Amino acid sequence: MNRLANSTSPYLLQHANNPVNWYPWGKEALDKAKAENKLILVSIGYSACHWCHVMEHESFEDEAVAAVMNEYFVCIKVDREERPDVDQIYMSAVQLMSGRGGWPLNCICLPDQRPIYGGTYFRKNDWTSLLFNLADFYKQKPEEAEDYAVRLTEGIQKYESIEFVVAQADHTKDDLQTIVTNWKRYFDKREGGSGNAPKFPMPNNWQALMRYAYLMKDEEVAEQVKLTLHKMAFGGIYDHVGGGFARYSVDGLWHVPHFEKMLYDNAQLISLYAEAYTWQPDELYKQIVDEIITFSTRELISPEYGFYSALDADSEGKEGKFYIFTKGEIAEILGDDTELFCIYYNITEEGNWEEEESNVLFRKDSDEALAEKLGLAVDELLVKINASKQKVFEARAQRVRPGLDNKILASWNGLMLKGLADAYRAFDKPAYLELALNNAGFVLDQLLGQNGRLSRVYSATSSQDSPVAFLDDYANIIDGLIALYEVTFNEHWLLEARKLANTALLHYYDETKGIFFFTADDDEQLIARKSEIMDGVIPASNSVMARVLKKLGLLFDNEEYTEVSAQLLRNVMPQLSKYGSAYSNWVMLLLDEVFGVNEIAITGSNAEAFRKEMENNYIPNKIMLGGNTGSLPLLQDKFGTSTQIFICKDKTCGLPAHNPADALNEVEARFYN
Repeated sequence: MNRLANSTSPYLLQHANNPVNWYPWGKEALDKAKAENKLILVSIGYSACHWCHVMEHESFEDEAVAAVMNEYFVCIKVDREERPDVDQIYMSAVQLMSGRGGWPLNCICLPDQRPIYGGTYFRKNDWTSLLFNLADFYKQKPEEAEDYAVRLTEGIQKYESIEFVVAQADHTKDDLQTIVTNWKRYFDKREGGSGNAPKFPMPNNWQALMRYAYLMKDEEVAEQVKLTLHKMAFGGIYDHVGGGFARYSVDGLWHVPHFEKMLYDNAQLISLYAEAYTWQPDELYKQIVDEIITFSTRELISPEYGFYSALDADSEGKEGKFYIFTKGEIAEILGDDTELFCIYYNITEEGNWEEEESNVLFRKDSDEALAEKLGLAVDELLVKINASKQKVFEARAQRVRPGLDNKILASWNGLMLKGLADAYRAFDKPAYLELALNNAGFVLDQLLGQNGRLSRVYSATSSQDSPVAFLDDYANIIDGLIALYEVTFNEHWLLEARKLANTALLHYYDETKGIFFFTADDDEQLIARKSEIMDGVIPASNSVMARVLKKLGLLFDNEEYTEVSAQLLRNVMPQLSKYGSAYSNWVMLLLDEVFGVNEIAITGSNAEAFRKEMENNYIPNKIMLGGNTGSLPLLQDKFGTSTQIFICKDKTCGLPAHNPADALNEVEARFYN
């Protein structure tokens, strides 16, 4: 066994028996490279990554390939989910060199960590040849290698950086229209989503566009959002038997998934479909939310109420084996009910994906349309399908399960906490709130040290005295805690969010650049200190911080928070019109700037009932606060003998409304006319 044997990361442990003399990222490996003047080979991936498994099997388990790696390189394995700071640097390098990135990510570096070459997946022969060539290049032409390293490191330091913008600009609807007009060009108006293949769910994109469609009264965008939500929910990217979404579909039809299931996707998709239900109620959205939460609590939750990171794409060494069925297998399970189930989920004798006779389950028709075709009542159809689905689920549960990545990450648990709060907000289901409260308790009890600093990775055995966490951990936990406050009016959660925001400002914010760094000022210093600005499958940590500081600034009447948020948006504004989908979370902040934020304060003994009634109405640009008592500035002098609702904006509140209907009329009158 190599030096990965003592790791806690499931991904590193997968490589502990490789003949490669792997080291984890750390002082021992980095010092060895300098002492022996050896190139560093940094190989980065994650446990649910299919092509990471393929490259391991083809190359890293091969004795001959390992001999080359061990002879000429100090080999370091990195779990990108535990060390996104390291991944961020070498991903930037590979994108600068090749214009593309992905995992596995393999970078060759000088002994001082500066990269000179990199790429993603390599076939065995190509990999071996590359390693010989690079080792020889470094030996024969060290000056040329140094020149490469200098230029590439300069590029990494500048990559995804922005200028400090001093000028105060008035943000307008025209700014929003320009951004979305360019964005529309990428819409797939037939199959939903953007572009062709592969297709990622990108929940933050569709949440931003949903809000834009509502506030700007853009029916074209509204239709694209609804099309996308339905196509994703009907597609093979969704697990119709067990719930939950895969990371992406390899085709443009949402049909064939890359089967790994990630916590971060499913957490955000809970928020997306829950908000969509409030926007335009659809029973499909409600079903999807409930099934994702059921899946997550069945397969991704720890006894302590932390959520694990992912399920693998592979089982028994084969991608998707757990999820696919032949028609014959379905017939063995369902007998006389086989045909109806196969029609519903498009299962055929020939099969509907790359492996002969195997099927990925997906839907084409709505329940109403299919029931009419088959001459059944909708209720009758659903009773039969749900009974069959339960039988298939029970049969599938006997199979060898995909591997579980049981890391518990602060950032992704923040996303899930927010998802659960959003689900409770939309559906008023006590079980969702109970889960959210338990998860929030876990985060604050187990991931927050006595010094007020977060740990990114939960460990039942390690000390919290010197935790390592990144900006996304703070940003997403703060966002989740604010969401939990808004559905409970318990100020404990909000006060904890404020403490974390102050810690983030102290250790991550650079006033001279008006941007947050991804790493803390007292973290390990790498070859570059980067900022995360562009939104991807997870919103950028800077955009999340900008949005939560805007909320906290309003809730606590704190000008510092408000100004930092405004400065971040000023800096990023020049980028937004170029490629809206890469700045979708910033677009939501811009929507709040243009339309203002409804500060809805509900005070009195009936505050919870009024809150629930207000939540049944779609008001995307709002914050909710209140309760029987409260210390927040906006609540002062607002407690009377009856329950009241105050609609406020820009430090000005209207007269109190005594029922939700009157309050909603005031929202309409003040903000949307």
